[in-house]
Amino acid sequence: MSYALAAALQAAVFQHLSSDPDLAGIAIHDALPTGTVPQTYVLLGAEQVSDRSDVSGGGASHRFNVSIHSDSAGFLTAKQLAATLCDGLINAPLMLSRGHLIGLWFDRARARRMSDGSRRIELRFRARVEDD
Repeated sequence: MSYALAAALQAAVFQHLSSDPDLAGIAIHDALPTGTVPQTYVLLGAEQVSDRSDVSGGGASHRFNVSIHSDSAGFLTAKQLAATLCDGLINAPLMLSRGHLIGLWFDRARARRMSDGSRRIELRFRARVEDD
């Protein structure tokens, strides 16, 4: 397999998060926002992909980050949003424009206070995809 399903997976994740009613009112971005930046937003981030092809066909494992950025005092707002995001994304029935999703799982998280006083939580997920 190759990196061929990366765009389809990212588009499906973005669409799913953008249409999740529990995330209504939260800006979801796949690039750093410009202009007036919301106090709290979600950003699709870095990705690592490895081949998981076998005798049945082509496949890949995608480890990708989704980060929560917040200017709120303390971590509570960002952690509540992270929990909602995880609940909505883990094992979500994503429809890819190419290939199909075998599964999507939470891998790890890192919460940090940034030098400007903002908060950031990096969530890493693992998705297994196969080409049709």
